Amino acid sequence: MRPAENDFDTWAPSAATVVRDFVNSYEPQEDAESLDSAAALRDWFAARGLASASARMTSDDVRAARRVREGLRAVLLTHAGHDADPAARRALDAELGRIPLRAAFDADGGIRLEGSGTGFERGIAGVLDAVRRSEVAGDWERLKVCARDTCRWAFYDASRNHARRWCSMSGCGNYVKMRRRSTTRAL
Repeated sequence: MRPAENDFDTWAPSAATVVRDFVNSYEPQEDAESLDSAAALRDWFAARGLASASARMTSDDVRAARRVREGLRAVLLTHAGHDADPAARRALDAELGRIPLRAAFDADGGIRLEGSGTGFERGIAGVLDAVRRSEVAGDWERLKVCARDTCRWAFYDASRNHARRWCSMSGCGNYVKMRRRSTTRAL
């Protein structure tokens, strides 16, 4: 996981953090995959209380989780005002159509989504419930993907006007601006 510049770059409400961290389980810029095995997927879900540490995951579950993740990355790209890969969105919808979900009330009387199948299905349902909680809290649109096309790191836009475009101004933001400037000068 890449280092943050400051707390502004890492802080996010708990539900948004789950979604952001799930999307960032793959680092496109470095081609670094965190969900590289069934055990890694189980451990990722278990560390966040979304599935049991003894849940059984399969290589099919890993592939499905990656399709869900990349579909969510595409959705977060639209939050930053960019076009999303329609194939990634279709794959996301197809995967979600296979997940047996049910609604239940928690101890505080709030509704939540739960998976009613395997450990994988419960884990993905937990990620989807984090999406739901983010949307209810008004945080969903603040989850974005970096505008730098080689980066695509997910981040939470905590700026006052919700207009952040890059995961890091000093990194990706400066790179994009300098590149634009050099292109403009060349003309």
